Amino acid sequence: MYRIKHSLNYYNVKKIKVSTPLAMDVLESSYPPSNGTFRSDISQTVIKPLLSFLNRTKSFFFLDVYPYFPWSSNPTQIQLDYALLRSNITYTDPGSKLTYTNLLDQMLDSVSFAMEKLGYRNVRLLISETGWPTAGDFNQIGANIYNAATYNRNLVRKITSKPPIGTPARPGVVIPTFIFSLYNENQKPGPGTERNWGLLHPNGSRVYEVDLKGEQKESEYKKLPTATNNTPYRGKVWCVVRNDSVVNSTDLGIAVTYACGQGNRTCDAIQPGKNCYEPRSLISHASYAFSSYWKQFKEVGGTCNFNGLAVQTNKDPSHGSCKYPSVTI
Repeated sequence: MYRIKHSLNYYNVKKIKVSTPLAMDVLESSYPPSNGTFRSDISQTVIKPLLSFLNRTKSFFFLDVYPYFPWSSNPTQIQLDYALLRSNITYTDPGSKLTYTNLLDQMLDSVSFAMEKLGYRNVRLLISETGWPTAGDFNQIGANIYNAATYNRNLVRKITSKPPIGTPARPGVVIPTFIFSLYNENQKPGPGTERNWGLLHPNGSRVYEVDLKGEQKESEYKKLPTATNNTPYRGKVWCVVRNDSVVNSTDLGIAVTYACGQGNRTCDAIQPGKNCYEPRSLISHASYAFSSYWKQFKEVGGTCNFNGLAVQTNKDPSHGSCKYPSVTI
């Protein structure tokens, strides 16, 4: 960053700000907001020099901030409407006595308080990424079009309000904001939510309607699909091979050998003449082995991962007389 700024100055380019995006995990503590503190392993060696640079160059602290993640990991303690910026709920920080009406403000202010503790209360915040997923895997709670549209609409209204709203710790301050993302990344690996943050499909059509000026009334939007996954999934789950088009057969064979080598007759059903021997494919046998292993060892720490080769599903892969073991969550 020093070198980039030096180069810009050398060529007399004055208006470009230099910064770097950081996630909320730079914080050691974020609740309540007034207790916001940077992680001890980076506070003095990374964050403080960074803040000094940003302060001297009048740049922004770029922050990736996603209320979806703290809400989805703790939906019983954080109300959905509070995360979607549409709540009548208020929370008063016992330390600062400031009152909050949404989770985004809490997260932003926790960073502001952390910066203040290092002596840089005036460095401005810029939201380099925020948004809400429109879809995900069956067990990724709250990832749907209704919630995504609601969050981004409310976000736009908040950020574009005149006069600026800011946050409780920084009232009236303009916070430049980027929505993540423009397009769904349909070829991105990982959980289903990773591919579904966009305002547009890869072909350019809209995932849902959103007014980036914040002027359109909610009643003027087209009707959105009803949210059906705002509560955790409860039911049977199987562990199967993920998209077989990207699975390496050698790695998969090693994983099957491991799963079947853990005893307790994990793979008896896929032996010749047994119920799950047919079809004789590595994918089919691996899916059975993964499900059987997970069924037997989940309670003692076994996972449905196998170096990224496995994925959980609520669609029963059983066929004919072959019944795959399942886990109930």
